[in-house]
Amino acid sequence: DVAVGTLNAAIVHPREIFKIAIKANAAGLIVAHNHPSGDTNPSREDIALTRRLAEAGRILGIQFIDHIIIGDGCWLSMKEKGHFTDAVFA
Repeated sequence: DVAVGTLNAAIVHPREIFKIAIKANAAGLIVAHNHPSGDTNPSREDIALTRRLAEAGRILGIQFIDHIIIGDGCWLSMKEKGHFTDAVFA
């Protein structure tokens, strides 16, 4: 766990997420969180965080693979929905 939120919000900083990835010497990262409401539609905050994570991954050389939102018996891939683009790694 990187962050634990309330019923309708959680605050996490990209620094905390990438700190774990750096310590693990990870080449890539997938982030997942749940929406207790069951609705997998991303909030504005979800979209903003996803874009910040993708940019941080580009800067750090750690591929940001996807951000998954888990709902009531379903899930949503923010990558598949086009909320961020892949970085090209040499």
